[in-house]
Amino acid sequence: MKTPFVTDLNSEQSITTFFLVREKEIRSTREGKPYLRLELGDRSGTIEARMWDQFDVAVKDIGRDDFVKVSARVEIYRNKPQLALQQLRLAKPEEVDLADFLPHTKEDLGKLYAQLLEYAGSIRNSWLKKLVTGIISDPGIAAKYKRAPAAKVMHHAYLGGLLEHVIGLCGLAKQIAAHYPELDVDLLLTAAILHDVGKLEELCYERAIGYTVEGQLLGHIMMEFETVSKAMDAIEGFPANLKTVVQHLLISHHGQYEFGSPKLPMIREAMAFHYMDDPSSPPCAQRSPSSPANPSGPPTAAPSAANSSASTNS
Repeated sequence: MKTPFVTDLNSEQSITTFFLVREKEIRSTREGKPYLRLELGDRSGTIEARMWDQFDVAVKDIGRDDFVKVSARVEIYRNKPQLALQQLRLAKPEEVDLADFLPHTKEDLGKLYAQLLEYAGSIRNSWLKKLVTGIISDPGIAAKYKRAPAAKVMHHAYLGGLLEHVIGLCGLAKQIAAHYPELDVDLLLTAAILHDVGKLEELCYERAIGYTVEGQLLGHIMMEFETVSKAMDAIEGFPANLKTVVQHLLISHHGQYEFGSPKLPMIREAMAFHYMDDPSSPPCAQRSPSSPANPSGPPTAAPSAANSSASTNS
């Protein structure tokens, strides 16, 4: 583990340590003299750094998202720490532990994944159970599922964040279905486990959390729609009406066109899941059932997903 971290730099001191380059630019002083400005970071935060002299050779091969070793003086400027760089070089791969630079869950990922398998195993609908367990048991998907963040910045934006987010939603699905038995808990669990599976390919997180080219151009909703649709097509006899319901849960979970959903929730389970997943919604804030799942509200005007899939339960 590297020391010190950014959050330790709260007093004037000399340091030698490693950072990830978040930003790099050459600026000029008022007198026109060029200097190097970097934004450096680790898993605890970021700090500005400046190098005033003889930086041309040092930074020639250094760019954004590179790991660097620095020797610097911590200075307090306008009540904030910043670094006056004295020496700077690229870090060697063996000198760097990625866990020092990307924030990660404090939970035990092995236990979280075991919980995920338990939730998937509790699905009673045989078609949905086969779909969900087939996807999350794939070795390639399982490895990414255990490591992926849930977002770049919005929520659970750290390694293991996606799995932590999904486990929370699975527990919430069970709670809400217990209060509102007209909701199909199997569909809610399926939505919880698969609704962000596209983020396994949308996000990259080898050095800093960002987007892949496919993620930028397509987005996780389109990517998971394709992944899950192919998985359903690969299951011989998978009911066509149930496939449509699962697809609708995936594409409607953001709840609004401006948030990226190509369709708005039109069935009870889709409406309930949208409010479960919305970080600002009452269910996520209070971890309790919400009025949109109430049978007297708008969702009951839409067809019931439970009815559409009842004939496929076994």
